[in-house]
Amino acid sequence: MTVYNLGSINADYFYQVLHIPAPGETLSAKTFDRGLGGKGANQSVAMVRAGANVVHLGAVGEDGQWLLDRLVDLGVDVVSIAKLDCASGHAVINVAADGENAITIYPGANVAICADRINEWMVDISDQDWLVLQNETSHQRTAASLAKAKGARVVYSAAPFDAQAVLEVLPFVDILCMNEHEAKALEREFQKTGLEGLGVGAALITYGSKGAAYHDFVTGEVTKVGGVEVSPVDTTGAGDTFCGYFIGRLSLGDGPKAALLIANFAAALKVTRLGTADVIPELSEVIAFKG
Repeated sequence: MTVYNLGSINADYFYQVLHIPAPGETLSAKTFDRGLGGKGANQSVAMVRAGANVVHLGAVGEDGQWLLDRLVDLGVDVVSIAKLDCASGHAVINVAADGENAITIYPGANVAICADRINEWMVDISDQDWLVLQNETSHQRTAASLAKAKGARVVYSAAPFDAQAVLEVLPFVDILCMNEHEAKALEREFQKTGLEGLGVGAALITYGSKGAAYHDFVTGEVTKVGGVEVSPVDTTGAGDTFCGYFIGRLSLGDGPKAALLIANFAAALKVTRLGTADVIPELSEVIAFKG
């Protein structure tokens, strides 16, 4: 069983600032750092940390060899990652003293992937496998439809939120992952008072420091976990850590409750660290933290 993750790979440039800049405001950063990021890379690392067998599908630019090297160091299979004649995706991340952040993303190679490559990547996927997607790459509908036709389970993170992107991929999705703001935006966009009518089998909704809920629309069961009290340093990538750990544990046979619990503690531990993919905690660390 393999989890294939068609996801973004970004260079994250971190700037520690006193507060998030207001419109027209210029701030001097206290520190600067560089690391591996992108919602796709974050989730791949989280799934690997959770114990899953993960193959990342994506692209970097001519400047991206260090990103590939870092993914390998973190245990992610990079054999299917393309190297394209353009800039790699990157993000400028302002992190305030209270741990909140503001992020500007340049997609670069993440959206330069051609449809033919998607077809090649989906050749080997089977009904024993999973396909994970986020809204930071191209040809998500193509990948989802091909995977679904072969019986694979399809997971989609509706972020960054775009109603049209969700609409295109939704018919092929088994598990929809969102934070509370994305869930509300989705309800408004589709004029729903709940998510039951979207046609997906299940939804994971994260509520930041308040925890998360998993809605199984087939059985009607809702599984919830409360927040874990920590002192946040950097909330960047917390949602990706949660989703990655949750899907990783489900792919290994855990039930929703067990997967939610471990994902909840993984995300809480992550926000106590500055960085994104590079600092997603190991499973042994999460278990020790959980106690």
